[in-house]
Amino acid sequence: GFSWSIKRGDRKHTRRQVASIVARAGIARLPVLDGLGIPGIAVAAASARIGDGRSTYGTGRISHVNALARELGIAPGATIRDILRPAAG
Repeated sequence: GFSWSIKRGDRKHTRRQVASIVARAGIARLPVLDGLGIPGIAVAAASARIGDGRSTYGTGRISHVNALARELGIAPGATIRDILRPAAG
């Protein structure tokens, strides 16, 4: 099979390592938001176009939440519409 790697400085990363780093990039700061008292969520990139609020609202599905969001009853798998409806209602 095809294999590739990325070299950065003195380190060489495999495709799997790079994919793991990229996948965690969007959620790495969720605990920091907890420390600031801010509920935080991440939307699955496969469910909405990145940087497009309408797409996020229309089809976005939550992939990760921080502790404060979880305390509010927000869980992975919920849609953005589902969690915003009660607030708008």
